[in-house]
Amino acid sequence: MKNFSGEKSKKGGNSGRRSGIRIMGQLIGLVRPLLPVMLLAIVLGTAGYLCAIFLTIRAGYGLMQILSGNGAELTGTEIAGVETPAAFGVVLSGVWVLVVLALMRGILHYGEQYCNHFIAFKLLAIIRHKVFAALRRLCPARLEGRDKGNLISVLTSDIELIEVFYAHTISPIAIAVCTSLVMLLFFSRISAAAAVLALVGYLTVGSAIPLYFGSRGAERGMAFRNAFGDLNSFILDSLRGLDETIQYGRGQKRRKEMAERSDRLGGMQKGLNRLEASQRSATNLTILLFSFAMLFLMIALKQAGAVDGTGMVVGTIAMMGSFGPVTALASLSNNLNQTLASGERVLSILEEQPVTEEISGQPRTVFDGAAAEQVDFAYEQEQILKGYSMEIPKGKIIGIHGPSGSGKSTLLKLLMRFWDVQTGSVRISGRDVRGINTSDLRQMEACVTQETCLFHDSIANNIAVGKPGASREEIMEAAKKASIHDFVMTLPKGYDTEVGELGDTLSGGERQRIGIARAFLHNAPFLLLDEPTSNLDSLNEGIILKSLQEAQENRTVLLVSHRKSTMNLADVVFEMDGGRAS
Repeated sequence: MKNFSGEKSKKGGNSGRRSGIRIMGQLIGLVRPLLPVMLLAIVLGTAGYLCAIFLTIRAGYGLMQILSGNGAELTGTEIAGVETPAAFGVVLSGVWVLVVLALMRGILHYGEQYCNHFIAFKLLAIIRHKVFAALRRLCPARLEGRDKGNLISVLTSDIELIEVFYAHTISPIAIAVCTSLVMLLFFSRISAAAAVLALVGYLTVGSAIPLYFGSRGAERGMAFRNAFGDLNSFILDSLRGLDETIQYGRGQKRRKEMAERSDRLGGMQKGLNRLEASQRSATNLTILLFSFAMLFLMIALKQAGAVDGTGMVVGTIAMMGSFGPVTALASLSNNLNQTLASGERVLSILEEQPVTEEISGQPRTVFDGAAAEQVDFAYEQEQILKGYSMEIPKGKIIGIHGPSGSGKSTLLKLLMRFWDVQTGSVRISGRDVRGINTSDLRQMEACVTQETCLFHDSIANNIAVGKPGASREEIMEAAKKASIHDFVMTLPKGYDTEVGELGDTLSGGERQRIGIARAFLHNAPFLLLDEPTSNLDSLNEGIILKSLQEAQENRTVLLVSHRKSTMNLADVVFEMDGGRAS
């Protein structure tokens, strides 16, 4: 089988990579249906941070009131018969303000987190739905030859990692901007110079540092996500090929290679952790420097008479306590690199175009024979069919015999419109398949491939794939025609027996007969069989071929096989060699 799916940017190279800003913009576009909840999260988060900041500011202001003796002229207060200074009343009222601010901070933070995670989980469900819908559109041509481990990584860890973006990235950015604007207004009431210094500090911590370290870690983040997907692929291959690994004594080599891959992945993770630690250190140092700068500025302003002692202390405390929102931005960049890499991989699947678009809205088509007319087809540069033509009359069994690689399986894919021809046409009932409703095409055709794919489910449910909602009697009748019923009845749970992952509890012949039972159950007028008896012995082959002949009635059968014995069933046999028939 030839597989040239043209997987886009599989290794995460620079070609075709979109910028982080563009990825964020496209991911934010998905939040549109939940915009009111997002706005509520931003309001709650901003108010929560302001409560935390003004908690320290109010404490500093109250302390300066006591120290400056502003309450000295007030009448004293008697508590439990003891005369207390008026400053005690100031302290008591200040404590209540601090308690209210602390409680509000907790309540508002909880509300913000609740809204963010509500959005995140809702959107993750939407994204999963979109990704699986995209995969359905891309099947099967775009997924042939695709790295399944990387695909599994996209469907699981990459989508999960996007939750970080929605729950811990979008609203923190908006909250940091809103909170910083409020604080700049606050500083401007103290001094214009203080407001300018605060602005420079916020931009440095919340923008300059994350952008610098983010640019250093962007490629590393994508490389880590791709390496993680490659390790998934290697593990998946190792599990599937466990029998061969043991048989040929390759276990030590596989273990060594897995250790090497794990070490490389661990090295990448350590590099990202070091980068994150460097950024955290730079952020903390910058906050400290700007806090001292504000202190020195306030001292200078007090000496110049521009602010009093209370303003000096409050301004310094406000600067030290207001970096929380922008610090949250600074801590985003390293995780954000991996999140954006995951977003790039997910968006690439959502934007990838299928080889064949589904057709709907055309007049209904009823099967009345098929044909290939001067068909040319190539997988990229490898020519498979050249000027190929053949007629498939209704109600006949047509055999195609030829060596491996001659284009037999490709012809079946063209008849099912999994791929489209480059030139010529493939027709059903005289109509080009490119103009037939996809649903009609699926109803008219049933296909049995060389390798039957079984789901981790019961035998009955695996057969019922051919006809959802089929009764147990219909399933059993199809199984009898496929010569699998007697075997199923010997199993402890009969048709309710689980087949295991990928059907690994069954032999190749048993899996193939379940696939044939599916085709019988589907009861389509056009049956396409690709090496349907390749895994069967001569006895079971004869039984199934006899069932095909008996069940034919008005059914048309296209039978592909390299076995001469299988061709004995056909009314007409075409010999195929090098993409041509004779």
